[in-house]
Amino acid sequence: MSTDTAALGSASLLPRHLAVLLLATVATLFAGNHVAARLAFDEGTGLLLAVLVRSAAALVVLMALFLWQGKRLALPAGSRPWQLLAGLMVAIQSLCLYSAVARIPVVVALLLMNTFPIQLALITWALGGPRPTLRAALIMAAILVGLVVVLDVPTWLASPATLGPAWLPGVAFGLGAATAFSVALWVTEHHLGQVGSTLRSLLTMLTVFVVMLVAGTLQLVPGGMALPGSGSGWAALVALALLYSVAFSVLFISVPRLEMARNAPVMNVEPVASLLLGYLVLGQMLSVTQLVGGAIVLGGIVVLSLSPR
Repeated sequence: MSTDTAALGSASLLPRHLAVLLLATVATLFAGNHVAARLAFDEGTGLLLAVLVRSAAALVVLMALFLWQGKRLALPAGSRPWQLLAGLMVAIQSLCLYSAVARIPVVVALLLMNTFPIQLALITWALGGPRPTLRAALIMAAILVGLVVVLDVPTWLASPATLGPAWLPGVAFGLGAATAFSVALWVTEHHLGQVGSTLRSLLTMLTVFVVMLVAGTLQLVPGGMALPGSGSGWAALVALALLYSVAFSVLFISVPRLEMARNAPVMNVEPVASLLLGYLVLGQMLSVTQLVGGAIVLGGIVVLSLSPR
């Protein structure tokens, strides 16, 4: 019986090449969402409005999935505070990442965001989990070296004005996004394992939507709800919502057939796609040295994600 079940499970998986292609497409759509966000911000769109519209579109998709699957809106005992914390962390991550995208090149913001595996490993260790292995520690060190290169830290230290006044807060927001996302992942893994994935995602996105709505109503972020100042700004706002919703729904629906434990590193193509799209759409380009640093970061992240621990 177990052999038949295993055979049935493997038969439902997509062929490896199709799974890789689908994940690369999803990663490209996510990258397009961030490029569209930068376009929207350049046209005067408020930060809170962008996250609000994106979360509203994703919320509609998740609600449709939730109703289609016939799930019950019930949380296990004791999980409500943790679910709220996870939602708040994702809201902070969304705000920080878009804040970084608005200030520094999109690819740099995403490379900073993709340091979350390092932060998650350290948070897990600090909270009583296993200590990172020597191999993992060396990989993390290599990633940090790559970040120093891609951020052009020596140039910034020698002449802070060279990279502009928005560079330092942009980097801080990018790292803050990774930290918030790491906390959300830790909470999900250790305290929300009994909550169904559809319900968990729905409640998380609902929390993000409500937080943005409250923050906008109370005007907690100056200009946060500002409308786009041009037709291209409106088009970028619609595009970021559509790209995110399509990528999110395709990934969510396809996950059971993608063998994510094996193929998840393909998602790291997102910074590469953002580099290309950022150059084609925004005219953003990194120096050769920064590209080498970015390659080190991506290579380290892929190797770290393939590690058994």
